[in-house]
Amino acid sequence: MMDVTRKRTTALAGRTVGALRVGIGLTIIVLLGVTYTGRVGVGDGNPFDFFGYFTNQTSLITSVLLIASGAFALRARAAPAWLPVLRGVATSCMIIVGVIYNTLVPGTGSAPPWVSAILHVVFPAYVVLDWLLVGDRRPLAWRRLWLVLPYPLLWMLVVLARGATDGWVPYGFLLPENGALSLSLHVLGLLAALLAAASLVWGASRFRGYMLA
Repeated sequence: MMDVTRKRTTALAGRTVGALRVGIGLTIIVLLGVTYTGRVGVGDGNPFDFFGYFTNQTSLITSVLLIASGAFALRARAAPAWLPVLRGVATSCMIIVGVIYNTLVPGTGSAPPWVSAILHVVFPAYVVLDWLLVGDRRPLAWRRLWLVLPYPLLWMLVVLARGATDGWVPYGFLLPENGALSLSLHVLGLLAALLAAASLVWGASRFRGYMLA
């Protein structure tokens, strides 16, 4: 009897987690779409600029991964091995979104304050809590920690290339006129912060969580 009750409780928790992930993922995608539409309405609708922001890119990617993992949870199916790894990378990047924005570049950007609050505080906090509390992921292998680097490195290379050519950068500390030394120190600092965040995420994956464990 207790086993049946436990299975029902676990199934209910799985559906709840799945529905929450899908709902929040879709909400963030809609929020990004509405915000971009607003930028188009004021004549600032260049998609390469809007999605050139690390926050917007990472939020979109993370939302898609949340929806995917939520769908597996709703169907009570184990996610493929690659999905928790990508979620670990996304969670690490969301930590950077929350920490760096709220310490290094607070109040910048053209989004309304409430949108910034959701994307830079609420959403990163939810993603981290989901990772910590929901135990539907296996421990991430430390040998795969390097996988957190390619996407942010590619983003930085594109941003630096754009800054050197058309002059557009999403954040002031990446402006070319700051000089090579300043740019190098900021890039290295961001990568170090990312690796530190990823180490915490990889370490936290060894905690079974309170739900779906």
